[in-house]
Amino acid sequence: MIPVWVLTGFLGSGKTTLLGRLLKSPDFSRTAVIINEFGEIGLDHDLIETSEESFVALQTGCLCCAVRDDLVLTLEDLLRRRAAGTAPPFERIVIETSGLADPAPILHALMLGPTLAGQLVVAGVVTTVDAVNGWRTLDRHREALKQVAVADRLLLTKTDLLDAPATRLTARLAALNPPARLLTATFGEVEAAGLFDLVCGSRAPAELARWLALSAPGERRGTQHGHDTEIVSVAIVWDRPMRAVGLTLLLEVLADHCGGDLLRLKGLVNIVECPERPAVIHGMQHVFHPPAWLARWPSQDRRSRLVLIGRNLRQAWIEALLTALEMEVAEVHGVAAKLPATGEQ
Repeated sequence: MIPVWVLTGFLGSGKTTLLGRLLKSPDFSRTAVIINEFGEIGLDHDLIETSEESFVALQTGCLCCAVRDDLVLTLEDLLRRRAAGTAPPFERIVIETSGLADPAPILHALMLGPTLAGQLVVAGVVTTVDAVNGWRTLDRHREALKQVAVADRLLLTKTDLLDAPATRLTARLAALNPPARLLTATFGEVEAAGLFDLVCGSRAPAELARWLALSAPGERRGTQHGHDTEIVSVAIVWDRPMRAVGLTLLLEVLADHCGGDLLRLKGLVNIVECPERPAVIHGMQHVFHPPAWLARWPSQDRRSRLVLIGRNLRQAWIEALLTALEMEVAEVHGVAAKLPATGEQ
């Protein structure tokens, strides 16, 4: 399947500059770039040339397209052109959002598009953050908070304009989205491989270990509050394996009751029916990917772990939900559950 990345970030945070540089990089070749607001993009004319069909093959092997109507239709057209040989055989798609965009509808379209199933996979979200103006932007604009909260990669830009490291801003970003990997662009330069190297459901064990380290043994679990009290991160750990039906019920209840307030969820779950292969879960708001299965556990720690990021999430409610679901499933299967399944280590 072809991995799809969403590139987002607030106005002036450096998305266009980043794309302009990446399009010249050999590591970024064979990439299709979709721009959702062509009029505001300032890529050099020697890289982008308009045409009636709005598709341009670049010297690097990249392909650029302006979204004119529906994103799903644009993606379907790209795939048809690729299959017919009328577009370069791209191996990756990057969708750049406008600076004021909520990335959630794009991710929903990618997850739910019926004709895209089996052809595309959501690889992740890269969010650019302006090191100079990022703090004020987060204070004033809810869209910027959400762009940070849903990211897999946070790219700090314009650091060369600072007299000192952006320590307060990076700490705030870490509090808003602890699992996200924070990278820095130096004079607008960053390695493409470091930004676009994840595929949902097949993350390398090292990557899993990084974001699951939030709830590693010996560390305090629970809600992590930062400057932005509405958006919190909650890390949950429980020891007992969960039945597959219990995981299904958990995701259904989270989608129904948290809905739009659940900005991001990631998890590694020990399933009773498949103890040697952990299930990776990933979703946002009302939409979840089908669980993917790792070939093996990334470490000796086989506890189930969840990281949730959202507005006004309450750890006590999530832990109570896990306890109630475990009791219900145990009763159905005639198994005595040793509860509670969560708690401080």
